[in-house]
Amino acid sequence: MSVAARPHNVLVIDDDTTLLELLSGHLEHAGYRVVTATTGAEGLRLLSEQTTDLAIVDVMMPGMDGWEVCRRIRLRSGVPVIMLTAKSEEVDKLRGFSLGVDDYVTKPFSFAELTARIGAVLGRARAASTPDTRIASGDLVIDLARQEVTRAGERVELTPTEFRLLEALAREARRTLSTDQLVEQVWGYRYAGETEHVKHYVWSLRRKLERDPGDPRHVLTVRGFGYRFE
Repeated sequence: MSVAARPHNVLVIDDDTTLLELLSGHLEHAGYRVVTATTGAEGLRLLSEQTTDLAIVDVMMPGMDGWEVCRRIRLRSGVPVIMLTAKSEEVDKLRGFSLGVDDYVTKPFSFAELTARIGAVLGRARAASTPDTRIASGDLVIDLARQEVTRAGERVELTPTEFRLLEALAREARRTLSTDQLVEQVWGYRYAGETEHVKHYVWSLRRKLERDPGDPRHVLTVRGFGYRFE
């Protein structure tokens, strides 16, 4: 007799109580278990008290805004995060991704779209956690099962997005992947053409992984095309 998988636990942090009520109903109907918070502090408390598979965080909240909430989440957890915001400027997206945000949904949005994004983010997180492969390059070791990276035996702290980018490159070691391929694999097809994300995160990875980021030995640039992991 098979055991049914437990529903995914989704934490939604937003000061709009009407949105919380409507969104909770929609997500519960879609099969998720939903917990809500109207402040960043309350959301962080809930995150520490229970199992959370994914957090949805609104940027514009009084007191502690969504950026600060996300920063604090990343200090304690690798749980996937989707940001809700009324802003659509590139600089805001890059700020979110630099904090380890996994996806970015601009208001107004449809509940169907957000539900699809949740499924995609959870799917990527699940895929990243299932392999039992270890990839080594010099003193750099990538443990795909544990989603851990060490250099000379010391653990390297990566955000979930940084790890997914490194994994995408490492799985195709010595093969050059185009920036478009990396965008699709790491961020999804909705971000097609937004290649600045790749450039930003490659630099972030190099600062953490390379002894000399200006002369990288692991994450290499293939000019005019993309990147390769050696």
